[in-house]
Amino acid sequence: MSAVAIVGVSKSFGSVPVLDDVSLEIRDGSTVSLLGPSGSGKSTLLRIVAGLERADAGSVVIDGVDVTSRPAHERGVGVVFQDQALFPHLAVGGNVAYGLRMAGVTRGARARRVAEVLSAVGLPGYEGRDPATLSGGEAQRVALARALAPSPRVVLLDEPLAALDQLLRERLLLELRSIFDSLGVTVVAVTHDPTEAGALGQQVAVLLDGRIAQVDDPGEVLARPASAAVAGLVGHRNVAEGVVSADGHLSCAWGRFSLDDAPVVGQVAVLVRPDGVTPADDGSLTGNVTGRVFRGGSAFAVVEGESWPALDMRADPAWRVGDAVRLSIDPSAVHVMAR
Repeated sequence: MSAVAIVGVSKSFGSVPVLDDVSLEIRDGSTVSLLGPSGSGKSTLLRIVAGLERADAGSVVIDGVDVTSRPAHERGVGVVFQDQALFPHLAVGGNVAYGLRMAGVTRGARARRVAEVLSAVGLPGYEGRDPATLSGGEAQRVALARALAPSPRVVLLDEPLAALDQLLRERLLLELRSIFDSLGVTVVAVTHDPTEAGALGQQVAVLLDGRIAQVDDPGEVLARPASAAVAGLVGHRNVAEGVVSADGHLSCAWGRFSLDDAPVVGQVAVLVRPDGVTPADDGSLTGNVTGRVFRGGSAFAVVEGESWPALDMRADPAWRVGDAVRLSIDPSAVHVMAR
């Protein structure tokens, strides 16, 4: 069952279109990352689901109920913003209890629920803490606890970790995913970071230029992006143009490859995954190492030939910039997609 169904949503600000006929279904109890660059419309879409913006066209359905015309406070949605927006004049407990108090929940029931959600986010006993004394990660978890306290049907996260440093962000990613899994809550998380999208979401919905470009599990989006634009967004560098012939052969600047199942015939974009490029004494590509970088604790090299565009690949530890090398491409690492 879908907890959230976004159906044909469009939105413009003045003469500038931001969302164009966006449809997306989010299963009950699942976490979906809404991935897109700045200006793609992802935060606007989140605000429309929350009831903080009105769509020009389309509808939002939550738990089978059309809430398009309902105000934000009647949608059963919790929202966590990038800056946490904690009330500085309230202790942690007061912040978490705020929505419950507005809903008329009794003092005793509020206290029990606050203790429950603070424990769920890994902050038991924090009720009396001053928000000013919290670390960035603690403040973000308090904001999450405040959103969870009224038992919303859906929790919306708008760039929840963007303001945190890298090490804290990586640690909190694992914590948040564990919290969501244990609570079984439905979550939509907006981010521009592919790593964050993959770590948080059981599915990733890619939003480009106001339209959904791909919806799939994180591994599929990374390994088999739907287009050159999606490939660039998730960090692939080995992208070029190519042509697929009627007999199922792909020709591109890096060579000619036989495709087991050619999706189209004609002009295409070609992705070569870095793990499919390897040094080989008898390799068909001869080039020079033009750069070395470290990503995720591994060394990568950029190798460029005179007649073919640069390839990003795992580096041989002995390579140095300027070295001449020969390369081979594993055909199974070649992916054909839309231009």
